[in-house]
Amino acid sequence: MYEVAEPDARGELAVGDGQLVYWERVGAADGLPAVVLHGGPGAGAAPWWRALLDPAAFRTTLFDQRGCGRSTPNAGDPGADLAVNTTDRLIADIERLRELAGVERWLVLGGSWGSTLALAYAQAHAERVAALVLFAVVTTTPREVEWITVEMGRIFPAEWERFRAGAGELGAGERIVDGYARRLSDGDERVRERAARDWCEWEDTHVRALGPGHDTRFDDPAFRACWARLVTHYWRHGAWRMDGELLAGVRRLEGTPAVLVHGQVDVSSPLGVPWELARSWPAAELRVVGDAGHGGPAITAQVVAATDGFARRPELWR
Repeated sequence: MYEVAEPDARGELAVGDGQLVYWERVGAADGLPAVVLHGGPGAGAAPWWRALLDPAAFRTTLFDQRGCGRSTPNAGDPGADLAVNTTDRLIADIERLRELAGVERWLVLGGSWGSTLALAYAQAHAERVAALVLFAVVTTTPREVEWITVEMGRIFPAEWERFRAGAGELGAGERIVDGYARRLSDGDERVRERAARDWCEWEDTHVRALGPGHDTRFDDPAFRACWARLVTHYWRHGAWRMDGELLAGVRRLEGTPAVLVHGQVDVSSPLGVPWELARSWPAAELRVVGDAGHGGPAITAQVVAATDGFARRPELWR
């Protein structure tokens, strides 16, 4: 990783729906334009994201997706209207940020949930994307949500029993993710806090299965509430995409180069998703890291190698 560069520009962008999106920019003034799409949903653009792109080669825009991090209002507030937080609205926010930056095309870097958002954005605005670097690749389909919330209980049975109990009693046709979404909006603060804690404990179980252990962000009640509300909101709606839509949509990216980085033993997000994407996307290269899970130093090294590789191809931005 590169040293974490300090932003030399930052601000808040009014994107409608009463939302203010925090953004920042780092790197060389004449660098190749890039944008970072963080994970979660709800994680925010932590400083370490800045270290994935060479600040001497790139001019990178980072932002906290609506409802999280330094953007307002915060989705952890039970009164926050999640109806205005959808994939299509996030895509529109990215376009507003591109226009604010005054660039025609940029490299799109996204990880985990950010890879879903990157695919959705690129398919909607292929002419604005010079290249993509995606890691811990997911498409947030109902099948993927079912894997994480139900089927993975066969791997972590004791932890899953506690997780399932945290969803409370489910009505006809309700899924675990629906139960959690309801409890996270409950009028009783104690119910909301217990649901956020139970959800994040399950996240710790599968995302951190190969280390480095507990995610200390989950020690913050405000972060837990925001994270859990946004994740359950997006998951229960399948990211507002038809099942398989993002896989089928890669035909729109036929000539757009990409590097997909994924851990061979990623329990949270099995390798089959990026494998199928790469098979349908001739311009995409899949790099499988044999001993890695949903993240870690080996994944990071491949991501940095990929962004460095695209930095040597400035013709992609023309």
